[in-house]
Amino acid sequence: MKRLSAFVLRRKGLVVLLALLGLLAGMGATPIAIQRLSEEYSHPGMPAFDANREIVRIYGNGGYQRPFVPVVVFPEGTRAEDRRQELGRAFAAVSARLPTSRVVSYADTGDPRLIGSDGRTSFGLVFPGAYSDGSPPGGGLGETPDEGPVIVEAMTPALPRGTSVRVTGLDTLAPGVDAGGVDVPAKIGVGVLASVIVLLLVFRSALALVPLLVSIMSIFLAFVVILLLTFAMTVHDVALTTMPLLGLGIAVDYSLLLVARWREEQAGGYRGDEAVHRAMAGAGRAVLFSGMAVATGLVTMVVLPVPFLRSLGLAGMVITATSVVSTLTVLPVLLALAGRRLERGRASEGGERPRFRREARAGRAWSAWARGVVRLRVPAALLTGGLLVALTVTALGVDLGLPESGDLRTSGPGHEGLAALREAGVPVGSITPFDVLVTGDPGQAVQRLRGVEGVSTVLAPDTPSWRRDGTAVVTVLPIAENGAAAGEATVSRVREAAPSNARVGGNAAQSMDFQERAYGAFPWMLALIALVTFVMLARAFRSLLLPLKAIVLNLLSLGAVIGAMVLLWQFGWGTRQLLDIQPTGSIGEFVPLTVFAFLYGLSMDYEVFILARMREEYDRSGSTEHAVVEGVGRTGRLVTSAALILFVSFAALAMTPELDVKVFASGLALGVLLDATLIRGVLVPAAVAMMGRWNWWLPVWAARLLRTEPSAPRDEGSAPVRIPEPA
Repeated sequence: MKRLSAFVLRRKGLVVLLALLGLLAGMGATPIAIQRLSEEYSHPGMPAFDANREIVRIYGNGGYQRPFVPVVVFPEGTRAEDRRQELGRAFAAVSARLPTSRVVSYADTGDPRLIGSDGRTSFGLVFPGAYSDGSPPGGGLGETPDEGPVIVEAMTPALPRGTSVRVTGLDTLAPGVDAGGVDVPAKIGVGVLASVIVLLLVFRSALALVPLLVSIMSIFLAFVVILLLTFAMTVHDVALTTMPLLGLGIAVDYSLLLVARWREEQAGGYRGDEAVHRAMAGAGRAVLFSGMAVATGLVTMVVLPVPFLRSLGLAGMVITATSVVSTLTVLPVLLALAGRRLERGRASEGGERPRFRREARAGRAWSAWARGVVRLRVPAALLTGGLLVALTVTALGVDLGLPESGDLRTSGPGHEGLAALREAGVPVGSITPFDVLVTGDPGQAVQRLRGVEGVSTVLAPDTPSWRRDGTAVVTVLPIAENGAAAGEATVSRVREAAPSNARVGGNAAQSMDFQERAYGAFPWMLALIALVTFVMLARAFRSLLLPLKAIVLNLLSLGAVIGAMVLLWQFGWGTRQLLDIQPTGSIGEFVPLTVFAFLYGLSMDYEVFILARMREEYDRSGSTEHAVVEGVGRTGRLVTSAALILFVSFAALAMTPELDVKVFASGLALGVLLDATLIRGVLVPAAVAMMGRWNWWLPVWAARLLRTEPSAPRDEGSAPVRIPEPA
């Protein structure tokens, strides 16, 4: 790091010029990159996704999209089968109002399964095409326009007086409808405001603007890289949200650490380039290893065969890389040229600025806290660890499947329609049908699928909206909802029974394919990431046990976050009270994976900051307890400030109307909060204190493999050994 700082400080003018050119290039590249980002959530190579895409291409509807289910209840004494013509006119009116939709009812098929056991309740399916706002069919639950009022308005005039029409379906039962997507500028604005406030509280001078400047530069540089990537591959528009918010947190984190260490060296009497060199030797090394840890976690998503998740991981890796580069090159030059000018204040005796005095010693409050944790290390570890283990055990019950109707709205037209179906004895799985695309004559497929266990009926009208270009759409109505275990089992049996000319699509099949593809190799991927992280941190900390402890606590933290999300979003504990949202009874299939990828790196980020300082203090003093107290005292305020900025950024993102984004962002915010408090504030210092001198054990054979110096445990309080020069 000293060589790097010497290199950039000898070329201050060139670094400033390149930084300005990079900033201008980023400002020019950003709007072009945004226009080239893809909005398609594709899953190529997954059988159900390919079937759904083909259905939408040929028919313009169905596939992944869930249908609306109009429920018609005739007056007492009226039998639905005697009103077949009226039903036909009513559903024909829906087809006229929604010309791109695909509609089926008892009038088309004469299928008695479309009439309830009471004889006067009938239902049909409306697979919408392009919506009235022009958007294509498909999308997450609660994100599609509700066509229920349009359907009711079209059907009512064609039915006898006294007949009720209510439209149900998962989308009408969903907690909310997308109100326009993620308002990126507003979320970034909240994050910027939070950053400014926190940085001003930390630095109490114009120096607070320097980390923000580095963050802005990192974000614009990242868009240059993203623009270049769009010419070689498809990059999803999730990068547009991910990079600014994540960059605002990570770049500020790294800058905060380096600037704080520079102020500490100033307080120690070092000035000019020497202060920068010393800050880079300590904090710069932590920034480098931290960036590598964040990138390692995001590799999980980059290797997945899911384009939008790959784009999410790439965006995270790019903004991490540009943040590290900006922090280690541009920031040292800014500190050398203008650092002290930005520290306005009256000089004290000897020329030391008053606000540097606070940097000369560890924070009193955090040092006192650390001493308390060290003193009560065992009960602190047992209490905190027990809570996190309990949450992790809860995470084992996570439901990644589709929501079920019983976990959605309990009032409104959608719920009333569902209640009418249940009262009429109609299987509730009828609101979660799925399409099968058949090439050629569908007769064999219909015959086979009707005999599958768990199937209520199979619909295959011989009409142009159901048969095109040598294909036919066959719609399967299961007895159990797709989100239930019995419903998923039915989908699996249908796939096994389908003939070779049939491809099973639908929402549930695509979700099952995604889970198998994304999570099937996850344990092996996790093992590989843990191994890479272990080797990297073992070299950074010159210890075998510290990195092992860091990985275990990191995984425990991630498990606790997923467990907390299960309580919040799956069980609904406090969801209504905290967010005024009806929980869905399940967690999005992509959420645990993406939360893991982001939080693994971010959590390790804070771990590296704290443990690197502990290692440094132990090398000076030879005392583990002193290293814990001084390490937490020196970094506690910085970690808390950095976590607060990230927490506010992710909390702002969680205020989006999109349910999936809300769940994902709330998980990140909760993870940052848990990690910065229970893990880094209690469990890390308690565990290090309990392990004592064995924290610092690195035998000769391991040191030789890692190409670093060995570290032998020694009696606590012995004379400090020579501190190796930082790389």
